[in-house]
Amino acid sequence: MGWSYRKAIRMGPFRINLSKKGVGHSVGARGARYTRSADGRRQVVFRIPGTGLSWRRTLGRRRD
Repeated sequence: MGWSYRKAIRMGPFRINLSKKGVGHSVGARGARYTRSADGRRQVVFRIPGTGLSWRRTLGRRRD
């Protein structure tokens, strides 16, 4: 298994995500979040807090 790194910096509803692959960001509240990952993927996630249940949808495709 290789090494990995992940750190999130929170600023209210905004979050800056630092990882080995680069910098991403996300915005949202408890239960719903929009994320743009370091490699360009965009996702929407809906969660039911306290249950462990979530729904995730990838939006579009990354353009090279």
